[in-house]
Amino acid sequence: MKRHELRDLISGGESSTVEFKRKFTSGDKIARELIAFANTSGGFLLIGVDDDGKIVGVDSEKHELALVAVAASLIEPPIEMTTEIVEIEWKDVIVIRVPNSAHKPHRLRSESDDERLHDRKAFIRQGESSVAAGREMVRFLAAQRADAPPMTLSIGDRERRLFLYLERHGRVSVSDFAKLVNISRRRASQILVKLVRAGILHIHTDGGHDHFTLV
Repeated sequence: MKRHELRDLISGGESSTVEFKRKFTSGDKIARELIAFANTSGGFLLIGVDDDGKIVGVDSEKHELALVAVAASLIEPPIEMTTEIVEIEWKDVIVIRVPNSAHKPHRLRSESDDERLHDRKAFIRQGESSVAAGREMVRFLAAQRADAPPMTLSIGDRERRLFLYLERHGRVSVSDFAKLVNISRRRASQILVKLVRAGILHIHTDGGHDHFTLV
């Protein structure tokens, strides 16, 4: 990345595709940011830039790059990314570019050997923040993979009751929908995720819990 390109990126401020960090204290925290970008639309993580856009640089490129390497080892499946050091205003900024992944969902792996896959957290970008993805969001991410099975969708009585509910209440959770039409939570989740894939519903994550609204 050229110096003027980095300056333009910083001047645009933080967003769903740009995150500033003065420094990191652990690879785990870096991994969360990288996962969120890969699971959403990709983006840039800039280490050595304050939240207000002030360029502070990194104290030790070697230390920060070692943390980035630790972060990469905690992500499953592995993500593609490029890392470079750009000198700007006589300071060094680490620029990590993460593309929009074709292998979602990416999750944070712990060092526990007995950890099960579904216990590993996935993260997404939501505005200027990286947040934990809810269970249905993870299913939606998985459905975006190229090798995901084709989707079939039919609109029946359950879906029509759902649309009426949303017109009245504005939002619905998986549990709300399951109770509304007397089906299992798993089946309710499958229907809602299909409707999101079809562009009929929006999915929103709040504190690791998902809800749905009409498009």
